[in-house]
Amino acid sequence: MAAITTLLPVFFMLALGFACRALGWVTPEQKAGANGIVFGVLFPVLIFNLLASADLDASVLPVVGYVAVMYLLALLVVGPLTASFTGRERAHFSKYLLATHEGGNVALPLYLSIVAGSSNTVIFDLAGVFTCFIVIPIMVAREASSSSGAGALVKNIVTNPFIIAVAAGLVMNLTGLNGLIVGSAFGPAWTGTISMVTSPIVAIILFCLGYDLSVDKDTIGPILRLGAVRFAWSTLIILGFFLLFGARMANREYLIAVLIYFMCPTGFGMVPLLPPLYKSKDDASFTSAFMSLYIIVTLVAYTLVVLFLT
Repeated sequence: MAAITTLLPVFFMLALGFACRALGWVTPEQKAGANGIVFGVLFPVLIFNLLASADLDASVLPVVGYVAVMYLLALLVVGPLTASFTGRERAHFSKYLLATHEGGNVALPLYLSIVAGSSNTVIFDLAGVFTCFIVIPIMVAREASSSSGAGALVKNIVTNPFIIAVAAGLVMNLTGLNGLIVGSAFGPAWTGTISMVTSPIVAIILFCLGYDLSVDKDTIGPILRLGAVRFAWSTLIILGFFLLFGARMANREYLIAVLIYFMCPTGFGMVPLLPPLYKSKDDASFTSAFMSLYIIVTLVAYTLVVLFLT
């Protein structure tokens, strides 16, 4: 029942978005407007708040570093090497779907349904934030501006709202300014404002994923092949935890966190980053279908964890 409670809203918003496109209730232009508001304005605020309030304890750095390295290898090595298997016609963006995992909206609720009050999965998100909102925007800006000069490339990077959000969040965190604000009399107003800005984000992202969702006989094969590569690489990440952090993995709660987190779909934050690389609307449909269908892997992993580890 916990899995249903967590995932039913996810599938409902996906289905609602799909229905709105199929029935013509929302036009592509209207959906694009929602994309612009959420991904260009609201989502960077969420990233800013996540980094500003994160617990950056030095003891977690080896774990964060390991996960970040594995994400970088997925982008720079695994993706290009497997492009002929997954499909070269989508190689200009498919490698990005191999990196990051959706922690806050999928892994964390599922994990907390088994292990209440733990924040293990949040630590893994730090590597995802670094990869998704520092590394990938720079890579995308470089690839999308391949015909532009160095000045245009630098401008695209430094004016990227995600880069600005990450930089501001780190400054707020490392200077302690965020803690001072939250702990002050102004704290409730500050946190209430952030909550107001960020609360609609996940629902609209899922709606847009559902709106773009399109699976046909020409895409199901590439989706399954890319999913197989992602599953294999995620499994390798999990095995690396046993080798590098055996003492941590001996703890049942930590083991469950690793197994659930790294069987989750690509982070939803990837959605607003990839459009500059798309060559057609079919690319957006492929991304949406891949991320949506991979949730099946998450459900299977969650079920097995519940059956054998609880």
